[in-house]
Amino acid sequence: MDKIKEIADKADMIVNGYAFTRENDQIRILNLNNLDKALVISEDGKVLETTMDDIEIRIVLDYWNSDREFMEDEDA
Repeated sequence: MDKIKEIADKADMIVNGYAFTRENDQIRILNLNNLDKALVISEDGKVLETTMDDIEIRIVLDYWNSDREFMEDEDA
């Protein structure tokens, strides 16, 4: 439970149980309900690495596309 809290605290955005964290030019996405399910995407949504199945990837990418504005850099 402490690991989930730590991950959630570091996340830039959480949507429906998925923690989105920006690292360099990549977005790391972790399913907080199943820490074995992770996805790394580019800023434009291209899948770079994953342990998720195709359905879960599609769901997470839909979240990213609809909510990514909330992760925009304030300096930009």
